[in-house]
Amino acid sequence: MPVPFIARRTLLATAAIMSLFVAAPVFAADPALEAAVSGAWRDAGNKARDQYRHPVEALTFWGLKPGMTIVEVDPGAKGWWTEILAPYTKETGGHYIAALDNVKSETFWKEVADTSIYGTVSANTLTPQSSDLPANTADFLLVARAFHNWARQDDTTDTYLKVFFNTLKPGGILAVEQHRAPKGSDPKAGTGYVPESYVIAAAEKAGFKLEGRSEINANSKDTRDHPFGVWTLPPVRQSKNDTRTLTDTERAHYDAIGESDRMTLKFRKPD
Repeated sequence: MPVPFIARRTLLATAAIMSLFVAAPVFAADPALEAAVSGAWRDAGNKARDQYRHPVEALTFWGLKPGMTIVEVDPGAKGWWTEILAPYTKETGGHYIAALDNVKSETFWKEVADTSIYGTVSANTLTPQSSDLPANTADFLLVARAFHNWARQDDTTDTYLKVFFNTLKPGGILAVEQHRAPKGSDPKAGTGYVPESYVIAAAEKAGFKLEGRSEINANSKDTRDHPFGVWTLPPVRQSKNDTRTLTDTERAHYDAIGESDRMTLKFRKPD
């Protein structure tokens, strides 16, 4: 029996809607990542920052997978990402590598000393003058909040991005988390913020392809015009210098903003 015209239209509309649901990207749960983020070994202060930095969502967006060789650029003293990434590679059969200006840093090695948690961690030298990161070996390379420093150091941004491109395997991922300045801002302003266009242009110049942007770490409350730059906000909370001291009311205002507005970008080295 023929289907009435109105019924056919209804069926077609329903099919179209269902196709949208089928086509929508669905991220499969990664139990090892969830376990690493909720790990009891993580510093309490680091865990408290998850509300601003969204580690599960960000790493899923970037494309982290079990068994990857991961390079973290300049992990820092407290190892916010290190506490997640190194245990994740241990549990999934991957490899964690820190790119450091001083591979003998006692602070870093103390942080990852417990091999039952962090596994076998490696470190390679990374300075503007030299790097011994091996070519075509990494699947995933993370740069977190570093471009604002490099932008003020001559050709450091271009130098490092060339190293990263060389270090990643074909198809490898460059993951970027960075304080975000308004469009048209000077990346050398010294505020701690740089515009997305600066990072994207530098990465593409090195040969990377921009694969995605996410607003996971956006913060619309961040006006990005603070008296001590991004360091006015948590977690640094700078409140004075030689010429100015914040009042208690001002301090409370900046604390209420939370952490900075950040770009979250995913680049890929072409196959």
